[in-house]
Amino acid sequence: MSVTGIILAAVIVGGTGLFIGVFLGVAGKKFAVEVDEREEAILGVLPGNNCGGCGYAGCSGLAAAIVKGEAEVGGCPVGGAPVAAKVGEIMGVAAGAQVHEVAFVKCGGDCEKAKQEYEYHGLSDCTMVNMMQDGGPKACSYGCLGDGSCVQACPFDAIHIVNGVAVVDKEACKACGKCVAVCPKHLIEIVPYDQKHLVKCNSQDKGKAVMQACTAGCIGCKMCEKACKFEAVTVENNIAHIDYEKCKDCGACAEHCPTQAVHMVPYKGTLTIPQINPDLCIGCGGCESICPVRPMRAIIVKSNVEHKFVEKPKEEEVKEVEVDDFGF
Repeated sequence: MSVTGIILAAVIVGGTGLFIGVFLGVAGKKFAVEVDEREEAILGVLPGNNCGGCGYAGCSGLAAAIVKGEAEVGGCPVGGAPVAAKVGEIMGVAAGAQVHEVAFVKCGGDCEKAKQEYEYHGLSDCTMVNMMQDGGPKACSYGCLGDGSCVQACPFDAIHIVNGVAVVDKEACKACGKCVAVCPKHLIEIVPYDQKHLVKCNSQDKGKAVMQACTAGCIGCKMCEKACKFEAVTVENNIAHIDYEKCKDCGACAEHCPTQAVHMVPYKGTLTIPQINPDLCIGCGGCESICPVRPMRAIIVKSNVEHKFVEKPKEEEVKEVEVDDFGF
């Protein structure tokens, strides 16, 4: 190849590159999308986890939404109050009070408290297990399956399986909501960090079925609802719900659930019968509602002149009770 050919090729390649460079430069100026400086500043103070807990596609999406006024300055659940304050300074507005929130698993039915109907051997994924017979091997079809889909989804290593049930590490949790979205039983919700009293059950079965499946389940007796002076507790579909905005953490609901007012005492041979401690009974009707004896229930609740409050039961030796008949 001659020197002239080499020079010509270099000129063509160089000219093409120069043309492309100039074209791209002009196009970049012509079609440039202006970015608000505040958006870049906000993106700089956001954690950068891109977890989606804010409801937007990553931190850049939240930063753009805040600048446009479509999201609050405290919209990042991971950053919390410190990040909200910095974003507020950039936007020139007060961040306001930020409620520290964490995830909470509404199930206390661990391996000791909840019964298993069969053994599952397969893919360790809650969604797959939930497709099995009766929604999984656990006797309670509403309970935590314990196969760790929430653990895999958490980007902060804030939730773990302990004794068959998912447990949240409140200090590590950022309330991003990924565990909430992945749980097939819809057991996980976001609650205030400081909330002391929570309902660790999500079963909508009636009392008898709940007690047969799990000793930690809510039987919907409404004792907590009656005891709450702030109307913060309601029982719907056989399960107690707490309104965290109304709740004052007084503990009345916890004191009344359960009362342990009814216990079984020996009758004849291996047969036992219920005995009532009137000092503990508050007349909630929980025992009457779950009694399987029909058509006449073996235990009934009669009204008191005034509502009673539970007292801590005293431990004492249970003596055999002789009863000639039950009155029916």
